[in-house]
Amino acid sequence: MHLGQLGQAFVRSAAYERRFLTKNHWDFSMVVWIPLATVLLVWWIFSQTQITDLPIGVIDQDNSTVANTAVRYLEASPTLTVRQLYYSQAEAEAAILQRDIYAVVIIPEDFSRNILSNRPAPLILQVNAQYGTHSGIIQAGVQAVASTISAGVEIKRLVKQGVAPSQAMTAYAPISIQRISLFNAATNYQQFLASTVIPALLHILAMVVGATTIGRELRDKNIGRWYRFIDTATPDLTSSRTTSVLKTKQGGGDLTALSARSAAPDSVSISVLLFGLLGKYCWPILAYSLWSALILWLANPNQTTSVTSLIAVYIGLLCLITLSFWLGAIFTLNSFSLRMGLSTTGFISAPSYAFAGVTFPYIAISDSAQYWSNALPLTHYLKLHIAQLQMQAPIAVSLPIVYGLGFATITALLLATLLTKRALTHPERWGAR
Repeated sequence: MHLGQLGQAFVRSAAYERRFLTKNHWDFSMVVWIPLATVLLVWWIFSQTQITDLPIGVIDQDNSTVANTAVRYLEASPTLTVRQLYYSQAEAEAAILQRDIYAVVIIPEDFSRNILSNRPAPLILQVNAQYGTHSGIIQAGVQAVASTISAGVEIKRLVKQGVAPSQAMTAYAPISIQRISLFNAATNYQQFLASTVIPALLHILAMVVGATTIGRELRDKNIGRWYRFIDTATPDLTSSRTTSVLKTKQGGGDLTALSARSAAPDSVSISVLLFGLLGKYCWPILAYSLWSALILWLANPNQTTSVTSLIAVYIGLLCLITLSFWLGAIFTLNSFSLRMGLSTTGFISAPSYAFAGVTFPYIAISDSAQYWSNALPLTHYLKLHIAQLQMQAPIAVSLPIVYGLGFATITALLLATLLTKRALTHPERWGAR
């Protein structure tokens, strides 16, 4: 078959899909507006790049100068803000349940007395551990305040005993930690979470679009018409003019009965079908490639990432999105049911971010969960994303991931083509929901 004929199959299929998208606003929104809104909304949610001023409550049972100092230090902490002073634990617990505060610090009534007597004087922290990120930051902030107050008290005691201030500081903490943040030193949650959450959400949307684009042809029994149109340029039977003519010839009957009698093509060309699928999915691929570029532009505001790294990540993201389209099509074509295809895409794509090793350490999950994680394409893309955009790793480290995603995309396209051919040869299974 000539290359010109294959090009015509691509153009006809693209025109067929364009007409459908212009007449069906919901499908058009899934391609254009919903992914765009997703990108902008998630980026706006994480626009405050650092977590600050988490509200806590304080129950001061001591009412001493040292206790007041502790409250001031808690308020001065950049990650904490003292929302209110409470006078009973019942009030504080009610505020935690209503999410007015995330923790309460209790200063015992013998707090200052114990300090002056060189006895342990703990600050009691009750934190809502249901919110893992919040509780971790609050615990670190309160621990820092407690350490600062402890250091001040101990250094003052040593100075009163005649020790020089510098020696007192060394005697209190002879071993210190010099922390060096290698990556994401500013703890930028927008860079760390938003830039990885957005590809995960686009991965989900792309699989849904991939399932519905070919699934609706099966559901509406139009897959045979679509193939004849891209192969022989037979007028599209879904056009309004042809519809009215067909209704007249059928005595006013609806097109559902006519669709049921739409026979499978006499022969199916794999090459025509492959280029037809590329044309059918060209608009979603084009739109999502723009959103992918937008993601990388947002994730690299200071233009600190090298061009080669950006190109590698962009190619990897395009492969992930395109692979998602083909996977959605494969699940639908394999089951001959759009409903089953959508269910399978949801089962695989929705929890994929949880297994990717971003929010929960990969090495801490079970072996079976690691096998599942390695089978998910999102896991491999996020490794590429984090290595190049956040860790500034050498490009050679991530090239195998790019090659792997590219190979998986081509393989999935070929499998989707074969399954489409199988679907065309079984018209008795068309129309399943």
